[in-house]
Amino acid sequence: MPPSDSPEATPRAARFALPPLACDAHCHVFGPASRFPYAANRTYTPEDRPKEMLAALHRRLGLGRAVIVQASCHGTDNRAMVDALRSNPERYRGVAMIDDATPDAALREMHDAGVRGIRFNFIKALGGGPDMSTVHRAADRVRPLGWHMVLHVQGDGVRDMEGAIRGLNMPVVIDHMGRVDPAQGVAGAAFATLLDLLRDDRIWVKLSGVERMTRTPFTEALPFARALMRVAPGRALWGTDYPHPNLATPVDEMELLNLIPDFAPERVDRQRLLVDNPAALYGF
Repeated sequence: MPPSDSPEATPRAARFALPPLACDAHCHVFGPASRFPYAANRTYTPEDRPKEMLAALHRRLGLGRAVIVQASCHGTDNRAMVDALRSNPERYRGVAMIDDATPDAALREMHDAGVRGIRFNFIKALGGGPDMSTVHRAADRVRPLGWHMVLHVQGDGVRDMEGAIRGLNMPVVIDHMGRVDPAQGVAGAAFATLLDLLRDDRIWVKLSGVERMTRTPFTEALPFARALMRVAPGRALWGTDYPHPNLATPVDEMELLNLIPDFAPERVDRQRLLVDNPAALYGF
């Protein structure tokens, strides 16, 4: 299957009526490297996927809003993400990556551009996460801005970090359904921990990353998404994860979009997932 942003990609249509201003709550921009170089300590080097390509994808899918998440290949240099936010301030919000060296003035500038959260990766393949003292210092700096924390953890990492997540004292979003192993099933310990976390009204989850859990037609991932939607229908978000960094198999984002009725069959739940929930968290 050709990548969705390639000229030979086959046009497809959504199999359900998207609500107006539906949001892709997890997507990225990469480069262009000639203007926004990749971080020297990056663990991967992607092909450029600038803001124009992201906008074209959203037009094809029929999505009216997006949350652009800083990717690890750009490190804490958030310029490409912020530049994208400024290109459509009514419809874009952002999530940044920061460290102790990020100036307070930069935080205020990013807030004005539409950034509403910070993200930390705890994925070993992406270099692993920082110590929690770094995370807590960052949280203390952005909490007065009303921002939230996004955590990219995988499988048993959800269990390992349960106490730390509960102790952050701010809204926390768990990326990609916690990257749990579908072979363990919905009764697995990691997923059970995630469900228990979601009983705390400060914890949110993204129903994204199914293409990382299993291959098309992604049916193995559906019970997990359905369970999360049942437990936290008002704190679930959906995103494409475009352009799917570090994923070898091309993905058609329309296929991902068309999974939504399978785990949110009721119109009211799709309205929450795609419009109301991201609007509440990101201030659209």
